Amino acid sequence: MKTNVYLEFFGEQIKEADLASQAKEIWVKDGHKASDLKKIELYVKPEDNRVYYVFNNDESGFFHIENTQNDF
Repeated sequence: MKTNVYLEFFGEQIKEADLASQAKEIWVKDGHKASDLKKIELYVKPEDNRVYYVFNNDESGFFHIENTQNDF
């Protein structure tokens, strides 16, 4: 069964998979191998337009929410 999760806020809609993909890109851009990423935790805070992440229970940070789709 395929499940899609969307975050809707302030007239925007973002797919959970897109947020996870953005987080994975950060991991790789920071010089890590994609295969070394075992766990991603994402905490979405729409009022700050940020997604906070924790990689492998160790590294943390945030990125700004980028709307990659517009269904409205």
